[in-house]
Amino acid sequence: MFGNMEEMQKQMQVKLAAIEVEGEAGDGAVKVTANATRQILNIAINKEMLDWDDKEEVEDLVMVAVNRALDLAVEKEAAETQNMLKDMLPPGMDGLSGLFG
Repeated sequence: MFGNMEEMQKQMQVKLAAIEVEGEAGDGAVKVTANATRQILNIAINKEMLDWDDKEEVEDLVMVAVNRALDLAVEKEAAETQNMLKDMLPPGMDGLSGLFG
């Protein structure tokens, strides 16, 4: 059952890397794209929507957008991990997958 666990982990990492999520702040002034392996892929800033003289506001919006993107990435990772565990269990035992997350 767990013989090919290492291969499954590699496949899972590839799958998670392909799942992208986006967090934003300031009504879209700052958008952060991450993948489900929690890597930040892109940060987009709409400079017309920000007051660049207010450095603290800009920093706060970037931080909020990053945290939102990472929260979504964690949710996607958990869901995919749950699916993987469910697929590993023998038929009729899929109810046990709830024990892992």
